[in-house]
Amino acid sequence: MEEFYTIQGEGFYTGMAAYFIRIGGCDVGCHWCDVKESWNADLHPPTHANLIVENAKKYANTVVITGGEPLMWDMNYITQRLQSKNIKTNIETSGAYKLSGKWDWICLSPKKNKLPLQEIYQEANELKMIIYNKNDFKFAEDQASNVNEHCELFLQPEWSNREKMTPQIVDYVMENPKWKISLQTHKYLNIP
Repeated sequence: MEEFYTIQGEGFYTGMAAYFIRIGGCDVGCHWCDVKESWNADLHPPTHANLIVENAKKYANTVVITGGEPLMWDMNYITQRLQSKNIKTNIETSGAYKLSGKWDWICLSPKKNKLPLQEIYQEANELKMIIYNKNDFKFAEDQASNVNEHCELFLQPEWSNREKMTPQIVDYVMENPKWKISLQTHKYLNIP
């Protein structure tokens, strides 16, 4: 769908410069998705992976592949090409599709309407749970019980409801310090 160089705005690598590759296509359908224009893959003509790798190489030593839902597509070729150029490969995924590609970092962000495949929980380096309402805390705990013991745990307020949910997340993290807070700092800083 698009590719751009920016600052990682959320999760474990907040504040790090990275080249983002946004893959078109998603059938997970989160009502609060902030990139709904990515859902229909037919609206985004395919780009040759080699061209994307050459573009990334000009800017960064870390790439974040996101979506849409990137695992709807086979990620083996592009991750192999990126890593052959000494570029680290990070992915942000709902985990609803089979894991493909070779990853340096896997950010798993499960969605209630299409849960992750069991195999992805154990591979995740980071679990990022979007908190829209208080019921999402239980969902977050359920998802955290499935990941490996070294997985970093983050609670992130859904952007449109951040004023209401951020204080609740702060309280929750204070009571449950295994969690950390993730904020969409790129939105506060007004950068893509």
